[in-house]
Amino acid sequence: MEPSPQAPEIRYDGPERLLDSAGVSLERMPMLHVIFDRMATQCSESLRQLSTAPAFVTVNSMKAERIGNILESFEGHAVVALAHALSWDTRVMFGLENGLVFNLLEALFGGDGSELPQVENRSLTNIELRVAQKILDLVSRNLQTCFSSVVPTRFKFERLETRMDFAVIAPRNNFAVITKLNIRLLGRTGELFIVIPQAALTLIRQNLSRDLSNEVSVPDPFWSKQIHSEVGRAEVAVRAVIEEEGFTLGDIADLQVGHILQLQATPRSRVKLEGNSEPLFWCQLGQAEGRYTLRIEDFVDGEQEFLDDLLGR
Repeated sequence: MEPSPQAPEIRYDGPERLLDSAGVSLERMPMLHVIFDRMATQCSESLRQLSTAPAFVTVNSMKAERIGNILESFEGHAVVALAHALSWDTRVMFGLENGLVFNLLEALFGGDGSELPQVENRSLTNIELRVAQKILDLVSRNLQTCFSSVVPTRFKFERLETRMDFAVIAPRNNFAVITKLNIRLLGRTGELFIVIPQAALTLIRQNLSRDLSNEVSVPDPFWSKQIHSEVGRAEVAVRAVIEEEGFTLGDIADLQVGHILQLQATPRSRVKLEGNSEPLFWCQLGQAEGRYTLRIEDFVDGEQEFLDDLLGR
């Protein structure tokens, strides 16, 4: 893989330099922890759709560190994707350890974890790089969704890098927040990491410093969609009631095999459709292709039904 051309170095002046010299105060940005917790949950669900083996993503740590130290710690055993955060006018880094890439590839191609894990520290093949890009794209889209609930966010993929010298998102001396997440798959754990420069968080720090205890909670769009989907698939038994007639206990005791119960209903009588003993619709009885059919005509007015029962109508 040929080295990509080095991106122009990003320069910050004035307040950004003063803030960068002291690092990031994560305690003053509680929403940052909320965002990454939500992203971890979404990534777990997304990975389960790609592999039969269950994947569990959890936040391991979040801290401020100089960008140069971060890059040196991952040199030679990680692949990173650089994305441009358009609304923040800065770059963000998403990375996977090589060992995690090997594990993901095994799971995606149907492995069950019975084979020994890949321990050789070698360069990634083209197929492995494509898998890594697919996973990192998935991660960036999930993080974009979670950030967008707080501040408008869009990540635009730029390139993939295996050499940290070319992974330029800000001057190496500047601070950034690195969030490390564990991905457990096939009984093994690998590391995913996301690096956001201090300058980007400085721009949106007021959005990230909100006191959640004094605010109305915002529904998580992912979980709202998931709950709606699961509720929509729930099975409900319904029954069609042609007529209801009252009997005494003595009438029931006198019933014998062969007795005929006379109904007042006719083919034109309305049929009540019920679900879980709750009235839902009024229907018209019909027939098609040798089967009885129901055509929904109107909703059942629950209040009127209650009044009718109360008055004995």
